[in-house]
Amino acid sequence: MKRKRIGDSQCPIARGLEHVGEWWSIMILRDALHGFTRFDEFEQSLGIAPNMLTKRLNSLVDSGLLERRLYNERPPRYEYVLTAKGRDFRPVLIALLAWGNRHLAPEGKALILADARTGKAADPILVDRLSGKPVTDRDFVLRPGPAANPRMRRRYAAN
Repeated sequence: MKRKRIGDSQCPIARGLEHVGEWWSIMILRDALHGFTRFDEFEQSLGIAPNMLTKRLNSLVDSGLLERRLYNERPPRYEYVLTAKGRDFRPVLIALLAWGNRHLAPEGKALILADARTGKAADPILVDRLSGKPVTDRDFVLRPGPAANPRMRRRYAAN
């Protein structure tokens, strides 16, 4: 399936949104990262209409975030398993969780990230893998990469 490009087709943010920018898709990935694989599990967890779930699952398969696997031949039944690309979406979900808890939960946190061993709440931050430094707007800026087109280079030219 050929995807229609949105906005600046070279921007990695725009490209990412092409694949997961619809909120049902993000919720399906959340549940898949929680271990759900079957259509009925997603349907029950999300309260989503079957036709919409089918459409979103197909889109996530087409995007390479989920893999569709036959688990029953008669009748044919499929499960939806995260690919490496889908598993790599986890930090994005964690960042959304932290941001939502910080800014959009006036009633308090309904879901937290916790240390699996101790059960203590975590406060996730984005860290540069090479330096180990927290990624802040003070210390890190966006710059054009080696494959940047002229438009991207102008947008993110050094100040």
